[in-house]
Formats: sequence, C-alpha cells, structure tokens
Amino acid sequence: MTRQGDAGLRDSGDLRLRRAVIESADALYYAHGFRAVGMDALRQHAGVSLKLIYRLFPSKESIVLAVLDYRHQIWAGEVTAAVERAESPRERLLAIYDYLAGWFRAENFRGCVFINAFGELATESPAVAAKAAEHKRDFRNYMDQLAIDAGFSAELGDQLMLLAEGAQVTAAITGDVSMAMKARRAAEMLLSFEETRPTASSAGGVGAPGSHGG
Repeated sequence: MTRQGDAGLRDSGDLRLRRAVIESADALYYAHGFRAVGMDALRQHAGVSLKLIYRLFPSKESIVLAVLDYRHQIWAGEVTAAVERAESPRERLLAIYDYLAGWFRAENFRGCVFINAFGELATESPAVAAKAAEHKRDFRNYMDQLAIDAGFSAELGDQLMLLAEGAQVTAAITGDVSMAMKARRAAEMLLSFEETRPTASSAGGVGAPGSHGG
C-alpha cells in the first residue's frame, strides 16, 4: 500500500520532538475526538511547550494532517504484513478481515480515524477531507490489485473493500467485534460465487463484466 508521509525536518532533535507531538496528538484525538482536544491538553500530554509545538506545527490542522499521515503508515504496514503472511492469493484477499478482527478486539478501538476525522472536520478543513479520501482511495486500489493478482476483477476488490469498511463502521458504533468475521464470511461467499462463474472462453462468448479468467 502507498505510504503517505509528511515533510520531515532535518534536525534529529526536531524530528524526535515532532514525533512525540504526533504520537501524543494521535492518542488524544483517537480517544477523545479532534474537536475536544485543545492545544493545552496536547502540550501537557506531550510534555513540551506551546511555543515549541507552534514552531514545529503552524496550526492545529497541520497537526491533524500529520497524525493522519502517521496513522496511514501504521495501517499500511500492518495490513501489508497481514496479507503477506497468507499462503495463497485467495487467502490474501481474506487476510484483511483477520486483521480487522484483531484490531476490533483492542481495548482502545474507536473505529477508523479517517472516518472520525472526516466526520468531525471535513466541512471546515478541505485538507483533512482530502487526506481521508486519499487514505480510502489507497485502500481501494490495494484491494483491487489483490483481487486482480488472484485472477478476479477490480470490481470484486471494490466489493471486498466495502465489506471491510462497513465492518469498521458497524463495529465502532455497536461495539460488536464479530463484524469482522461476518464480513469475512460474506467475502468468502463472493469469492466462491466468482470462482464458479463461467468465463468468456467457457461460455463461448464475451464474459459478463466482473468475471475473471483462469
């Protein structure tokens, strides 16, 4: 998956402090919401002065964007690692739901931070809205490519991505961690259906949109 990244600073000390502020902001925003956390709370949690925070970040929006980049990197790394442990192209497609199942069981699970940020800030911050859209677009492209690599269509990748996204939202709102495995079973049904569909060669004509070869 694509790794977003904010423009880092050259000085190692500034990089370390910047990282500390981002990690503190990430923890606070995810636990309490973006609007609820003020700069003073961030200053106390990070253990640095407001003057330093504003030297590293010109605005709260810039901190939020840095947090979203940080979260994207974590997501991309963990999802890719989970997928790469799978033993077959079909299992690679299903590995995302196994990853979600573990995430949903985490004590601090509060849903997708990009959906949370979009819901709270999109109307006032086009940059946050664009960052959230970029993250979702990257995940969609990733699932599409996994589907293509497994011999299916990109449309199936979209369908599997929608199951994963729906599971995240439903689990966050209802607290029902079983949504990941329910989404996985639905994904298995989609895969089984696609595997039994006639291809263009076997049907003697042009295959239906979304059919796969092989």
